[in-house]
Amino acid sequence: MPRALREPSFGVLLGLAWLAVGVHLLLQYWGQTAVLLFDTDDAMRLVSVRALLAGQGWFDLHEARVAPPLGYLGHWSRLIDAGIAGLILLFHPFAGPELAERLARAAWPLLWLLPTMGGIAAIAWRTGRREAALITLLFVLIGLPAFHQYTPGRIDHHGVQIALTVLTVAAVAWSDRRAWAAPAAGLASALALAIGFECAPFIVLCGAALAARFVLDPSAAGALRRYGIALAAGGTAAFLVSVGPDRWTQTACDAIAINTALPLTVAGVLLAAAAAVTAGRGLPARLAALGIAGGAAVLLFAVLEPRCLRGPFAMVDPAVWPIWLDHVKEMQPALALLRRDPTTAAVMLTFPAIGLAAGLLLLRVPELRRDFAYLVALAVLALACAITLAAVKTYSYAMLLAMPLVALGVLRATARPWLDSLVVRAFVAILVTPGVVSSAAVAAVEAVGSSPAPAAQEPGAGPCFKSDSYAQLARLPKGLVATDIDYGPFLLALTSHSALAAPYHRQSAAIIAAHDIFAAAPDAARRLVVRFGVDYVAVCKGNVPVGPKDALRKGSLRVLLEAGRTPAWLVPITATDGPFAVYRVRLDP
Repeated sequence: MPRALREPSFGVLLGLAWLAVGVHLLLQYWGQTAVLLFDTDDAMRLVSVRALLAGQGWFDLHEARVAPPLGYLGHWSRLIDAGIAGLILLFHPFAGPELAERLARAAWPLLWLLPTMGGIAAIAWRTGRREAALITLLFVLIGLPAFHQYTPGRIDHHGVQIALTVLTVAAVAWSDRRAWAAPAAGLASALALAIGFECAPFIVLCGAALAARFVLDPSAAGALRRYGIALAAGGTAAFLVSVGPDRWTQTACDAIAINTALPLTVAGVLLAAAAAVTAGRGLPARLAALGIAGGAAVLLFAVLEPRCLRGPFAMVDPAVWPIWLDHVKEMQPALALLRRDPTTAAVMLTFPAIGLAAGLLLLRVPELRRDFAYLVALAVLALACAITLAAVKTYSYAMLLAMPLVALGVLRATARPWLDSLVVRAFVAILVTPGVVSSAAVAAVEAVGSSPAPAAQEPGAGPCFKSDSYAQLARLPKGLVATDIDYGPFLLALTSHSALAAPYHRQSAAIIAAHDIFAAAPDAARRLVVRFGVDYVAVCKGNVPVGPKDALRKGSLRVLLEAGRTPAWLVPITATDGPFAVYRVRLDP
């Protein structure tokens, strides 16, 4: 019987796996989409999408309701807004406005899960053929710890960036086998950077891998040339679709701007030129040409905005770090998480560690040491693990990118004659799926005497983040609210009020002001409230604010309000049927 008749289409299997995971996630999270906006970024993204649907300009990223009257200039991509807005418009005719929005919030992350799964399977197929790709589908089916950014309701940009990164890695891995793969990698790289810079290290590594292959193998000139052309074209298009003409000359470190788009385009053009000119020449010529290409791009980046050499937060007021950024959990190093919450750290880190260990052990196999795709997959995973050690927010990258290497390890481990059977292979694969590995790691952490795992709490599940907690505020006349910065996006999404501050680094002055109001003594706090034109002060009862504990020191406004000692210039709102204690500012006490 022909193989095609004996084996089901892999595309069908991929689709079925996606449907299975999607249904599972919908059953688990659909109910929560009615009562939660999940985290701050999801709430703020919804505000941005609504503004676009209401007629705000494509290039107008200004949010007037944050820190008025100046407002807040956002740095997120309109491309994400457009996709979510399109889903809302698609669902609206038969679902009504509220349900259409909820359906779009549920569908958006699941749509991006499919290309993520496809990209992971493609990497596995290239390194271990169909059998490895099938094992990755099993990992996906029992891999819920990897899907944090794809749960229904998660509409921020992280899931899209992960998907585009995985697709870029997959395209690079296939670039020595398929002519279309290299230009696909260039276009995916440009699109990923248009969405955000979280994935920039992976994109740079992928470009470096293609360049290194050309240095060692002149026959790879065509792939590098096609990649460079696509990268330059994609980078130019990404800039034009993301940045309005009035901001073409403005620089930025946290989003695509002239100082990043121009070096990206120049890098693409020079890589393509280097491949075309030096393909028939020796190793020194190829090295020199690529050195010139890379050096020119880096030099241009440094000259256009030297501050960005310090990273995406280079333009942030240093005073914001101790009161906010230093305390953002997703930016904490893995060791800090391990000390604070070892069970969560075990869930995040164990499967990537297994993947990295498997990848390093497989370097003993001669054909894998010479396999370009395998080396790319290992290098990208190693980078993901290193970044996760520095900031745990990238653990989803590491967990997903580990799947192809663990799958290949399972194949190699069961390749011996007495183990080479479908049953044994499936059993071993199940033992090392992310779900099983994470559960075992948590059990091991608890067994060695660490604190037991806390009760499972979904993102934003605390009372201060539940949508109905803002009902009381929504009934009040529209005004400016001073509260913890993490509640700012929810105020914007769930009420008509403005927020003094929100957790976004471009509005440093407002973040400092919001912190100082609650950390100051009542008289000093009143002066700040009057200065910024605050109408209401809101405190979520019993909640510890993000940041240093000076807001909790004796005599601070927050401590007094928590103790029920209200200054004369604040009038308690009588209806206190939620977790928020709300006070109206009285200007003439």
